[in-house]
Amino acid sequence: MNIIITIAVTALVVLYAGLFHAKKALLPLTIVGLLTSLAFVVTSWDTNISYYGMMQMDNFALAFAGITIIGTLFIFLLTQNYFAAHSENIAEYFTLILFSLAGIIIMISYQNMSMLFIGLEIMSVSLYILAGIRKSDFASNEASLKYFLMGAFSTGFLLFGITLIYGATGTFDLLKINEYLVGHYRDLSPLFYPGVILILIGLSFKIGAAPFHFWTPDVYEGAPTLITSFMSTVVKTAGFAAFLRLFAGTFAPLHDFWLPP
Repeated sequence: MNIIITIAVTALVVLYAGLFHAKKALLPLTIVGLLTSLAFVVTSWDTNISYYGMMQMDNFALAFAGITIIGTLFIFLLTQNYFAAHSENIAEYFTLILFSLAGIIIMISYQNMSMLFIGLEIMSVSLYILAGIRKSDFASNEASLKYFLMGAFSTGFLLFGITLIYGATGTFDLLKINEYLVGHYRDLSPLFYPGVILILIGLSFKIGAAPFHFWTPDVYEGAPTLITSFMSTVVKTAGFAAFLRLFAGTFAPLHDFWLPP
């Protein structure tokens, strides 16, 4: 939790620094915040802390948290001159990317289906704004609108799938869902498999996984280069982690369902 709090507080500090026109302090503040959150990742290793059954900061989550934080740090460092050349909204760029990263950390450490949705939407809403942050650029506005529409469409699939899983198992908790699968492998509720398929479709849409990736060329082309680099690396990594936690962990007893005969 310290990781998420540090990133969120850093985002707020950077936003207020932008209000006072302290542009030269934005990048150092961001780097300090990211390095601090990375230090929390290292010191939390092997602790396996659970937050009221909603989030699980195990080594799996910490490893992917470290990867996404380092990836975001590199993007900031490698594109520091991009902001000054392309936009006056430098503080907003930094803040929204950091809020998106906070959603990503939630997304890769969820232990409850509701937290998967919350983390995914925190990440997505920030990216909708970032994709269209160049207001005078028609391509950027088009990218933001397309991304928003596809994101809203995929959210419906994801929520419907989560609802069906809850209807079949009576819980959002991943451990209890796994226990249900182990105990009822031969007599699963008819709601369960459609729920799995809808979640798979919703997550695939969100992260642009084939064959639900048809929106990515237009969005990546129209979004600012910095945002495209963030979406195509850090966001993809987070989506992969969310897939692994759900399908390689909770849904592991169902591996015969998606393996070829």
